[in-house]
Amino acid sequence: MARNLELGAQGENLAVGHLVDGGMTILERNWRCRYGELDVIAVDGDAVVFVEVKTRSGRGYGTPAEAVTFAKQSRIRRLAGLWLREQKRGWVHVRFDVVAVLVVPGSEPLVEHLRAVF
Repeated sequence: MARNLELGAQGENLAVGHLVDGGMTILERNWRCRYGELDVIAVDGDAVVFVEVKTRSGRGYGTPAEAVTFAKQSRIRRLAGLWLREQKRGWVHVRFDVVAVLVVPGSEPLVEHLRAVF
C-alpha cells in the first residue's frame, strides 16, 4: 500500500509539473470534501480545469487513462459541481482532463495530458 501511495504522489508531482510547464496555473491540489477528492484544479486561459491524475508502473492492468471509468468520471463531475458552488467566481468554461503517468522502473516517466476527455 505504501508503494502505491508513493507512486501516486510521484505521478501527481510529475503531472503538476507538466501542467505548469504547459502554461496552466494550479489552484488546488487534493481538494477534499466528505464525498471524495479532486486531484488537481487548474486554470487554463479562461477555463477552470478539473484534472484526474492516474499513475501506473506498467500496463498489465491497462493504461493509466483506462482507469478513469465512467463511474469515476461521474464522481469527478459531482465533486467539481460542489467545488464550483464554493467559489466566489462564476467560471464560464469548465473542462475535465486526465493526466496519465506511466512510471516504469529503469525508464523515463511518460506523461500524457488528455484534454477535455469527459
